[in-house]
Amino acid sequence: MTGTTLDDYTDRYARRVRGMTASEIRALFAVASRPEVVSLAGGAPYIAALPLDAVGEMLGKLGSEHGVTTLQYGIGQGTLELRERICEVMALSGIDASCGASPDDVVVTVGGQQALDLVSRLFLDPGDVVLAEGPTYVGALGVFQAAQAQVVHVPMDDEGLVPEALEVAIADLARAGRRVKFLYTIPTYQNPTGVTLSEERRERVLDICERARLLVVEDDPYGQLGFEGEAPAPLRARRREGVFYLSTFSKTFAPGLRVGWILAPHAVRDKLVIASEAQILCPSGYAQAAVATYLSTMPWREQLKVYREVYRERRDAMLAALEDLMPEGTTWTNPAGGLFVWTNLPDGLDAKAMMPRAIAARVAYVPGTGFYADGSGTGNMRLNFSFPPPERIREGVRRLAGVMEQDIAMRKVFGTVTPAGRRRQGGADAPGPDLA
Repeated sequence: MTGTTLDDYTDRYARRVRGMTASEIRALFAVASRPEVVSLAGGAPYIAALPLDAVGEMLGKLGSEHGVTTLQYGIGQGTLELRERICEVMALSGIDASCGASPDDVVVTVGGQQALDLVSRLFLDPGDVVLAEGPTYVGALGVFQAAQAQVVHVPMDDEGLVPEALEVAIADLARAGRRVKFLYTIPTYQNPTGVTLSEERRERVLDICERARLLVVEDDPYGQLGFEGEAPAPLRARRREGVFYLSTFSKTFAPGLRVGWILAPHAVRDKLVIASEAQILCPSGYAQAAVATYLSTMPWREQLKVYREVYRERRDAMLAALEDLMPEGTTWTNPAGGLFVWTNLPDGLDAKAMMPRAIAARVAYVPGTGFYADGSGTGNMRLNFSFPPPERIREGVRRLAGVMEQDIAMRKVFGTVTPAGRRRQGGADAPGPDLA
């Protein structure tokens, strides 16, 4: 016997499995859900803000009065009723019939995650390159890795993705003979940074991608959750060809229903439906009916305003707590919408290494490394403000600041440690490994 493994199937897996890694966010859920832990880690919407009595009554009737249809199989593209309601939702952001939005070109998906997977199945071969903001949504990274594609990050600043850096990345990859299939972007209230791509940059990014014959996959879960006026029009409202628009009802209604959609160029619609049917046969008829009925019979536009007010208050609570409590050298974004703040730690702190001490102090966050394909982001963390109430947000930031202060104090006393075990207590030239 030459050795043992905990997994007897290791030599039987497909090659694509080798790139699969556990989500750093999912790994935190078991710990972060404990009542004594203040979780700033997830991205859960505040479902208690919904009119739950009315929603519960609606859901009951869908089963008792309409179960013959809502509990039956359906079509792979999704019900026409829901696709029509989805077009009404998109029209609020400027994606309407004038720019070619039609129920015929909408494909209903099991949340935004399946939408990402379907686009990847259609366009990504092993070894292909996806360009994405750095940092980007951790769930998208998992999808692209499962497709055996390589993610190349494009830098961001306070105005979003940097167009000049996008041009450089495209040119460098072309010289290297690499095949780039699409740009994946979350231009509005980005996850994880909360940053919004500026109006002027939206046109430049689209022009760059058009010249390079590069598809654009626009992920827009948060666009209707703005706090400071209207967000810039989505990329899909500006160009219809070559832009795939993905969104979900997980942030604006109920994530437990798992309903999202793709608005695709007409030529691709049928292939998306075929790919979806191969995966799931058809999306849940009950979940689709729940969303369609909610949009048809309840004041969902007013509910969006409720969410915006709740999240604005919690965003403000987090920003105030960061300003009051964070150690010197910490910086953060100031999101105009969405659910997240992106934090830059003081020099020398490692968010991933600091995590066990944070959990011991009963606070959770997501280390920045989860949002980069190349392991970058050790000096960053994502903080969520949508779920905890303001007083819990402040308490969580207080606990987190205490952990950071302890790490800073440790470095002042012990310096850093090299792999050879030498300790640095002063000069920048002295070698030594990081105690974190």
